[in-house]
Amino acid sequence: MKIVVVFDSKTGSTEKMAHAIAKGAQNSGAEVTVKRAEKVVNKDLQEADGIIMGSPTYYGQMSGKLKQAIDDSVELHTKLTGKVGAAFTSSGGAASGAETTLLSILQAMLVHGMIIQGNAAGSHYGAAVKGAPQPEDLKVCEELGAKVATLINQLKR
Repeated sequence: MKIVVVFDSKTGSTEKMAHAIAKGAQNSGAEVTVKRAEKVVNKDLQEADGIIMGSPTYYGQMSGKLKQAIDDSVELHTKLTGKVGAAFTSSGGAASGAETTLLSILQAMLVHGMIIQGNAAGSHYGAAVKGAPQPEDLKVCEELGAKVATLINQLKR
């Protein structure tokens, strides 16, 4: 089972989240690659069973670098169908647009026909952190990575 974690990060907060998500997925048996948005290529997405994307929240939207990676994935339209997806974001404060950022990432995944891993008990649309991630935030990130790995395993059975 292969998972790629794609992220953009300016201050390091989203990058810390990406590595915590990778740790959770690895602890659940996944082979994980962590890549910056500007370094990801379509082959990375196509070869993965799961794709987890994260960005800082900028005015309620994902960063331009992550959006560019998603725009470039148009060449894979219909080829990501059935893969598991999830999203994460870091923001500067409460009511800063974290949920709309997560939803914009998930919307692109749904257009690709991906299966989305949500969370009924907490941050429903993905992992969201206000400011620098604290230990409890990183635990939520690890749990997200583990949930994606678990869902992939369930679908493969």
